[in-house]
Parts: sequence; C-alpha cells; structure tokens
Amino acid sequence: MYPRTVDRVGAGMMSGAPAFRAALRTISTLRLDRLAAPVTRGLGAIIMLHQVCPPSGERFEPSRILQITPDFLEAALSMVRSQGFDFIALDDLLLRISTPTDRPFVAFTLDDGYRDNLEHAAPIFARFDAPYAIYLPDSFADGKGDLWWLTLEAVLRKRTSITFDSGAGTERYDLADTDAKVRAHSAIYWALRARDERTMRATIAEWAAESDIDPAKIASDLLMGWDEIREIAGDPLCTIGAHTTDHLAIAKLPADEMRDQIVQNRTRLTHELGVSPRHFSYPYGDPGSAGPREFAELAALGFETAVTTRKGMIFADHAAHVHALPRLSLNGDFQDLGMLRALLSGLPFALRRPGRLLDVG
Repeated sequence: MYPRTVDRVGAGMMSGAPAFRAALRTISTLRLDRLAAPVTRGLGAIIMLHQVCPPSGERFEPSRILQITPDFLEAALSMVRSQGFDFIALDDLLLRISTPTDRPFVAFTLDDGYRDNLEHAAPIFARFDAPYAIYLPDSFADGKGDLWWLTLEAVLRKRTSITFDSGAGTERYDLADTDAKVRAHSAIYWALRARDERTMRATIAEWAAESDIDPAKIASDLLMGWDEIREIAGDPLCTIGAHTTDHLAIAKLPADEMRDQIVQNRTRLTHELGVSPRHFSYPYGDPGSAGPREFAELAALGFETAVTTRKGMIFADHAAHVHALPRLSLNGDFQDLGMLRALLSGLPFALRRPGRLLDVG
C-alpha cells in the first residue's frame, strides 16, 4: 500500500499530475510507446493495485489514487493481453527474469487485503485467467487495521478547520471547501509522514476522536477478515504474500523490531492459511520505508521476491535485486488506457532516468 503517493519521485509525478498526464498522453498519441518499447520495456512489469471498487462520488478523496473501478480493471486486462503481454503468477517471476522469452509479462499484485479484492477484482481476474497476488498485514485481518490515511481524509472531510504544528509553529488550516481541504491534506500529510509513525498515528487518532470518527469502523468496512481471506486464498489464481504485521515503515524501526514485523506476519499467515508466504511487499515501499538493510533481511529470511513502490519495469539485471523489485501503479487518477500503454512501454521511466534503467539503491 502507498497511501496518497508512495515516494518522493511518485509524489513529484502526482503533485505535477496535469503535466505528467499530458506527457503520457503525448507518448500515447504520437505512439512513441510503440517505437520505444523494444528498448525501454524490458521483460515486463509488476502491476500494483489496492482497491477495485465503484466510484464513491466524494469530491474530496485523496485516496482515490489507490482506487480503480472494476470496469477499468477489466478494460486494462483486455488491453494488456491484446498488447501481447503474458499474465504470470509471482511464483513464475524468477524464471521469467532468469530465462527471458520474446513475450513481455505482467504480474498483478494488490496490497493490504481490501474486501473489494474478493468482491470485484477476483471475478475479473478469473474471467481473464489472470493470476494475482494479495499482500496481507495480519493485524488488518484481525480487525485491528489502522488505515490512518483514510482516517485523516475522513477528519479533513468532516471539519471546517484544523490546527497543526508542522515544526514551525502551530498553524490553523482552513477546510471550508474542497480546494482548501486538498491544500491542507498535502501540507499535513507529508509533515506527518516525516515523523515517527506511531506518533503520527496517535495524532490522527486524536483528531478522529475529536471529530467523532471511528477508525476501527473505517477499517472493518473495507478490509477482509480471515474467513474472507481463506475464501480468496482458495482461488487457484491467487497467491498470498506477506506485508508485515502492523503495516509499518520498517526502515524506520530498530533491526529487531523490523525483523519481528516480518517474521510474525509470515508465521501468522502460515498458521491461518496453511501455506508459508514466499513473496513480500514493503509497506509504503518508498526509499524512506525500505532500503538496503530491509532488502538484505528479506533475502536472509528466505523470501523469493519482495516488491517496492519504486516505479519501473523489470529487466534481466533485476535477477541480482529480487528483493527490491519495482512496480507500476494502476492509479485512480490515471484511468486511461492510452496512458497505461505509455507506462507499460517503460519510456516515461527511461526519460526520467536516462541511461539508468534500474532504481534499486
């Protein structure tokens, strides 16, 4: 999961969303994706999703970038298949990296375990015979999930003002209309993300209590419980992956706590589902949440692969970096097949990092 935007590079793209959208449309309109793909596409891509659900109709909804509609997922699968991509399971990923074929691949992944994955996404994947993976924090399945980014959104949606000390003194943020809420969210979100995560969560929980908002209900309304997880895990197309116990940015934790978050999550998933997860997704997944220490730990613990939220395609050189794999996000603000074609060409990332196709540092 990557609430709002998943890394500073991603944040730059999203904060300049109109320009980035225009660039993708230019690539698509001029069909530069077709020209560049043989060089920039690499072997294929790992696709990242979170929620697959009908639109809510809310005007202020920063988390919309984590949501795509069922119709768009269906259209995307159809288009991706028509472009000659193979749909592969994560268990086949290492073979496709080490033994490339002349056909590109996509592997679909979903973070966090939203109920709509079962209700909306799984039937669509079934119609296309497309494998998919779901990365699960066990505390979410226990009903103890803290979807703090959605709680923050609910607080700002409900209130007309809020005071917050970002470190330069207490400021009052006007929340009178949607534009004001968007500006306040951008400022508050990133200031909070820079803090200790438990302190950040406590601050948001305090605002929620003041605003008569129940974070537990937000989570229980959206996340699967164990019975639902067992149901979707029984789908032959589904692979269950690990995602820590409490969905914490593990790069900010002491080494022993970081390891406990990973090991306890794997142990619990194994106990509940009868299969030990072989694949892992770093919560948030940006460079500030997962780095060389975490990559080495996942390798030492024997996971086959681990995915970040760094943007990019998969190349043969990733064989040496299978615990730091990039993904492409199906972003709710970019539900356009032309833009998706442009992303899958790899050209936007080649232009962003000239001469450097891998981003694993």
